[in-house]
Amino acid sequence: MPEVKISIGGREFDVACQAGEEHFLKSAAELLDNEASVLSSQIGRLPSERMLLMAGLMLADKTAGMEEQMRALESKLGAQEALIEEMRARPEPEPVKVEVPVVPADVTDTLAEMAARAEAMAAAFEERLGVTDTLNEG
Repeated sequence: MPEVKISIGGREFDVACQAGEEHFLKSAAELLDNEASVLSSQIGRLPSERMLLMAGLMLADKTAGMEEQMRALESKLGAQEALIEEMRARPEPEPVKVEVPVVPADVTDTLAEMAARAEAMAAAFEERLGVTDTLNEG
């Protein structure tokens, strides 16, 4: 079982751990050291046991707060996932049929007038070119 030297609050400790777990131990010790450094800067030098206890309690408090946040987020996530599933289960909405109102008479009259003008212009153009209407001659 390997032994790892860690530093917490400026004090050295030799700690045994499982093979391959050294990295995790060093990471945990770093977290504890950060809390111990905060304590040392606020309170000053403490006995090792008290410093470790206080730093551990501070980490436990942070962990409890994060666990509470995580539970709240998991609950919110569950509600969102349920809403998504509910929306997916809904049938596709029926297409909306839009009915266009009746075209006003003045619009149809204007269109008829424009068509008559176009026909008159085409007839005048054909007359200038000397084109005869073979359909009307038959």
